[in-house]
Amino acid sequence: MTLSNLPPQVTVFGGSGFVGRHVVRALAKRGYRIRVAVRRPDLAGFLQPIGGLGQISFVQANLRNRASIERAVQDADHVVNCVGILFESGRNRFDSVQDFGARAVAEAARARGATLTHISAIGADANSASSYARSKGRGELGIRQVMPDAVILRPSIIFGPEDGFFNKFADMSRFAPALPLVGGGHTKFQPVYVTDVAEAVALSVDGKAAKGTTYELGGPEVLTFRQCLELMLQVIDRKRPMVSIPFGIASMIGSLSSLIPFITPPLTADQVKLLRSDNIVSDEAKKEGRTIQSLGITPALAEAILPSYLIRYRPKGQFTRGTL
Repeated sequence: MTLSNLPPQVTVFGGSGFVGRHVVRALAKRGYRIRVAVRRPDLAGFLQPIGGLGQISFVQANLRNRASIERAVQDADHVVNCVGILFESGRNRFDSVQDFGARAVAEAARARGATLTHISAIGADANSASSYARSKGRGELGIRQVMPDAVILRPSIIFGPEDGFFNKFADMSRFAPALPLVGGGHTKFQPVYVTDVAEAVALSVDGKAAKGTTYELGGPEVLTFRQCLELMLQVIDRKRPMVSIPFGIASMIGSLSSLIPFITPPLTADQVKLLRSDNIVSDEAKKEGRTIQSLGITPALAEAILPSYLIRYRPKGQFTRGTL
């Protein structure tokens, strides 16, 4: 194969993360050459077997370092940004990663002449009270200023084998006498399978998503916070009561847990702010054909996928029958 007919090169920022690893897999199946840009390439070797010999390479990059971003996009035909954080720690702040970092990736892609797909989140709003949602919204604005033709994907809560939602509460249910329902558990989600999100990214790289469009990705069902926990408990064959926690008290708990060093906070005050608003696909996106279905994807039901990876939380694993 000569250089002139090599498959396109795609740089995937955050390619070893929860969503990124599935994006790499979807792109590898299509035959793209993939450069995985991560802070610790030495910890991303598990991605190597996904592709063929020499198909996947690794490069060190940090969205807080513009020079590393520019190195990572060298020779790239398309750039995918999967990087995002759910809470701040150390020098990884919402603004530096999801605002400055997102814009820096767009500027590097434009300079290279590459196209761009960016993963944001439903609820991204430059004027939001939540620092997470505000930085996501500002990041989107920066991208649109730099690359108006970029494709932006806004998923609802994403589930899959490495997710931080169903896994977290399933693990909690093994020890906790009750599960918390922040704000009464009325917040609505539209859980979307990580493989479906990765397929949406791959279709964008294929050029099958409308340029300059912001898609909202949600699964086939809208579930409340309470319904999500009830489904999870049903899958793992456990019974746990649920305790409603008012937003104000949950915010105080989140603020205190964030002060404990060297642990991942189970809840932050900023996440409580997010829970005050529903996280579902908007009516506007449905009317304008900016949904996952408009990309030709039939999203998977959470009920069909959760048993495949939550089974380990059953009292006796896959051998458990009955509810404890």
